Amino acid sequence: MRGGWRLRRPHGTGESAAAAVIALAVLVMAARMATAAVDVLTHAWPGLLALALLVGAVAGWRIRQTAAVRLRDRARLAALHITLVEFDAMDDRHFEHALRDLLVRDGWSARRVGGSGDQAADVIGDHAGRGRIVVQAKHTRVGGKVGSSVMYAVKGTAGPAHRADHAVVVTNGSFARDAMAWGDRHAVHWVDRERLRRWAEDGAALHELLDLPARSRSSRFKRAA
Repeated sequence: MRGGWRLRRPHGTGESAAAAVIALAVLVMAARMATAAVDVLTHAWPGLLALALLVGAVAGWRIRQTAAVRLRDRARLAALHITLVEFDAMDDRHFEHALRDLLVRDGWSARRVGGSGDQAADVIGDHAGRGRIVVQAKHTRVGGKVGSSVMYAVKGTAGPAHRADHAVVVTNGSFARDAMAWGDRHAVHWVDRERLRRWAEDGAALHELLDLPARSRSSRFKRAA
């Protein structure tokens, strides 16, 4: 049949009466269903209201708990101080986490990324005013020294791989003299045991300790990339 189904107007008194009866039945059924729905809601609304209040209370409690945890974490990090003795007792992973927490204390949005294939970055932090920092952590035995090869690796990946504005190598030990000199010439900052003490124990902010420039000054790493 072409054009699909079409409604046909009733013909004659009989068909008109039948159509009227059907329409009336549909209206009566709809009215009864509406009345039943209203009746159900009338009797059920106290339970529904109680359920809604319970769900709201649980959601509010979870929001307050999350906010309280964040406030405690911020307060803990704001007062964070780590001694050299504590650093010496850490392993590599805990050392990286500690440096991340110190950056967060200083106002950086930092995360630990150290591990296989980290491309000479154990911690990366972002700061609204100073851009991005890449930190290479070198946990050593007391008296251990970091050599120039670490500086070369950080210099080579800070800009191309991580788009960093600043690169820093941090150790709980010390640096070879040529490593410090090379870092100073090529803008790879270094934090030895004494600077680490001032940063972690005395509470000096890392960007102030190293005199890191603001983001408005172009990065040597990004220019080189």
